[in-house]
Amino acid sequence: MSYPPALQDIIELFEHLPEQERRENLIVMSDGAKRQEPKEGETFDLEDVRKDEECTDTVGVYLKVDEDNKVHFAITLGPLVQTLTKAMTSILCRGLNGARPEEIMAVPADFVPRIVGAELVRLRSQTVYYVLGRMKTAVKMYLDRKRAAQAAA
Repeated sequence: MSYPPALQDIIELFEHLPEQERRENLIVMSDGAKRQEPKEGETFDLEDVRKDEECTDTVGVYLKVDEDNKVHFAITLGPLVQTLTKAMTSILCRGLNGARPEEIMAVPADFVPRIVGAELVRLRSQTVYYVLGRMKTAVKMYLDRKRAAQAAA
């Protein structure tokens, strides 16, 4: 399977780490989640902010597609969001920013266990896939709106 290059680099980094080092790196990644928030004055093509049953707090997904058809995400996380969700937010923003919408829609979720490890996937299955699902939903909403606008023109 082919992944966007930045995501492939992250997968290769994590999948070879011993379990303890993998978890330490996930904590480091969770500390970087705040850096994924929208910058003041930044505008987006799509904003999807909501509280879902699968997550402990509100998550906002902000999506912008530039003139080269490359996606840029920003994410806001409520204060109750757990460490693993914060880590996946940082990983996915780093790994998917700069990819094309169609590439993001084609990314399978099978890479998640290679990053977080099989045990965390088993223990926290909803959390590890939640942010990826929200990001793909935002891209799908963007593509649907784009197609509707083109059909109306």
